[in-house]
Amino acid sequence: MIVTKESVTPTDITLNVTMASEDEEPFIGRSYRRLASRVKIPGFRPGKAPRSIVESHLGRTALVQEALEFMIPETLDQVLSDEDIQAFADPQLELLEIEPVSFKAIVPLEPLVDLGDFRSIHVDREPVTVSDDQVDQVIEQLRSEAAPWDPVERPVQFGDLLNLNVDGTIEGEQAINDKEVDFIPQEDNPMPMPGFSANLEGMAAGETKEFSLSVPEDHNQEEYAGKDCQFKVEVLSIKEKLLAELDDEFAKGIRDGYENMEALKDFVRGRIREDAEASAERQAQDASLQELLKTASIQASDLIYQRELDHMYEERERSLRSQRMDMDTYLGYIGKTSEEWREELRPRAEERLNTYLVLRKLAQEEDIEVSPEDIQSEIDSIVATAGDSEESMRGSLSSESARESIRSSLVNRQVMTRLVEIAGAAAPVSDDQPTNDDNAEDTEEETTAAGSPDPEVPEQGAEPDA
Repeated sequence: MIVTKESVTPTDITLNVTMASEDEEPFIGRSYRRLASRVKIPGFRPGKAPRSIVESHLGRTALVQEALEFMIPETLDQVLSDEDIQAFADPQLELLEIEPVSFKAIVPLEPLVDLGDFRSIHVDREPVTVSDDQVDQVIEQLRSEAAPWDPVERPVQFGDLLNLNVDGTIEGEQAINDKEVDFIPQEDNPMPMPGFSANLEGMAAGETKEFSLSVPEDHNQEEYAGKDCQFKVEVLSIKEKLLAELDDEFAKGIRDGYENMEALKDFVRGRIREDAEASAERQAQDASLQELLKTASIQASDLIYQRELDHMYEERERSLRSQRMDMDTYLGYIGKTSEEWREELRPRAEERLNTYLVLRKLAQEEDIEVSPEDIQSEIDSIVATAGDSEESMRGSLSSESARESIRSSLVNRQVMTRLVEIAGAAAPVSDDQPTNDDNAEDTEEETTAAGSPDPEVPEQGAEPDA
């Protein structure tokens, strides 16, 4: 076997490999065994014809072509091992000749990442405050949600629940024909057309009204855009929210119940604070990450960025399949070719890869690691919330790929926490926050229960993790 280095850069190596007949022989033997079972040769049962007969019948080139599928990648693996070359991602392969087999491999190397003076980055974090107005707004929302609809004997007002018969015609063609439909008129509600709600205000139950509205130019049914729609609306009934008094009895009837209004307000205030702190944490993480990307310099093979772009394209294909749509249909819907859409994706692919690389480097710089015990503890926490599905959940998390995904998630979480600390944007302890260990643990559990998401840190599919 002859191996030559066509080019060597800090980010990739291009290898030319020419195989000798003795190198090809083991692979051709494997291809013979695969082909012999599929090819019908007169006088022999499937899989029983000698290699010389199969080769004579098909030709040596057919055996070589059958072997290329595994010959080239396995040979390249051996070359990389012999040359002590560590590929960071799948190489790009190109067949040059088939007799003898020769191929070119562009091998992406470990990217060169310099975080620069990352310890000097600084991000200001706005303090979290909760106003009485915010608490009152949530209480009013709970009050409205809990209130029943009660029939009223008065004209329609915005916010009422109406039951209507609606007929709409455009140029003599019936476009709307809804019977006994529920509708809540709002001053800023553009449905079914702007101005519809305003025309209902002041109507009485049993009243019928006719009016005309112009169909918006951006209407989803293009044949109606810009035309006039003649409406005939009959109000069948009017209901309003029967709001409860904001007293201790109201607090006792909300969800699990609270001792009094003060207890309900305390709970609402706490949840608003949790949500605000989670939002502030995400903002601090995003800002810290952007500052880190500014200080960092990255040298990476173009092939790695291409692989990331391919990965994102495949992700979208899988997502579309889950929605019972193929990529061609989607591209036709957005009016773009595959190449145009890939070019639109490129900046996002580059940003995602760069983010992965700098966070991976930061994990190395800060010696952030996750132990098998940490992974198991996380699995136990997840399984504990599975209820009746506990056994199947534990089984699904026992695979090596699942454990690796959890490991990567834990590393990402720790890296982002450390980055925020470096940037000086860690959350201060508020005067009204509990600081003893028991209460701190309770607060963390409540925040988790509230669904505060972990920071989304892009991961590389086949790349090594930090």
